[in-house]
Amino acid sequence: MPMQTPKLVITGRDGILNVFRSDHVKAPEEWQPIPGALEAVARLNHAGWHVVVATNQSGIGRGMIDMTSVNAVHSHMMRLLSEKGGRIDAVFFCPHAATEQCECRKPAPGLMHDIGERYGVELAAVPMVCDTLRDLEAARAAGCQPHLVRSGRAAVADEATIAQWLDAVPGTTVHQDMAAFAEHVIGS
Repeated sequence: MPMQTPKLVITGRDGILNVFRSDHVKAPEEWQPIPGALEAVARLNHAGWHVVVATNQSGIGRGMIDMTSVNAVHSHMMRLLSEKGGRIDAVFFCPHAATEQCECRKPAPGLMHDIGERYGVELAAVPMVCDTLRDLEAARAAGCQPHLVRSGRAAVADEATIAQWLDAVPGTTVHQDMAAFAEHVIGS
């Protein structure tokens, strides 16, 4: 009997799960969940979805944060999620500075390709939760289903900017936040 392909959601981290900080999340206490986001991940998990984070962490490449600190931040995130009954299956991150030419820094599709390979899924069946044009472009480049949440950086973008993003990445579905995205995915 063939193995069933897992139901998988790829999501960004900053601005989707936690409050975006322009100065980077450098310590666990700086990782503040967006209200309802962790509960939304738990609801996805309980509905049979695996949730994987794909995040640019250029602070590593720029010497602002080290791997010990990144791991501490993600341990904190996992602990808060488990308190809500949820989990992130894996965190894939690009450690490179924007000036480095790599295939993993979004909008390049490298992280999503790695995730698809690891989970054995066709990316065309995978929704990707984004809060920036860069992430939407990464979803498109990887062949994922683009979903924009109006939390994080998209919350402060004006309607004309959002319209430009949607023109740039046709087929994007817009949601108020992670909770609305979860409702959409579970309900469909």
